[in-house]
Amino acid sequence: MNPISNETCLELSFPATEAEASAGIEQLSIGLSNQGLPVQKADDVKIALAEAINNVVEHAYAGIAPAKVQVTCRLDQNRLDILISDTGNPLPGLHPPDGIPASVDTTPQDLPEGGFGWYLIYELTSDISYERRRGCNRLSLRFDFTGHS
Repeated sequence: MNPISNETCLELSFPATEAEASAGIEQLSIGLSNQGLPVQKADDVKIALAEAINNVVEHAYAGIAPAKVQVTCRLDQNRLDILISDTGNPLPGLHPPDGIPASVDTTPQDLPEGGFGWYLIYELTSDISYERRRGCNRLSLRFDFTGHS
């Protein structure tokens, strides 16, 4: 693994479809690992990235023609910042859901299919912010590496 020199940047844009999102998430994960993402953070980053991008595909473009998802990653020795941008529908209330997981206090056949994505994103990231600017959703995820070798 090469040490990170100052800051590295990785950008990727792809159509907001399930297949393209899956390929994009994999490409971003490999690219970040190649640029020095701490191995102990790789799974957390991939899960949070997948949840956030899949939300764009499933919800932001629900009922409208899917356009592009733009992902910009900035990696330095202490943190990773990821900006996910799209031109889909805004988040309800113009802010991310609170991340409270769906209840699992029920019978196995009545367990919810979803409702855990935002909870995972909040648990795996150090900070989340969202803004809607000029018809564009901008979701920022931060991962701090302090305390990791």
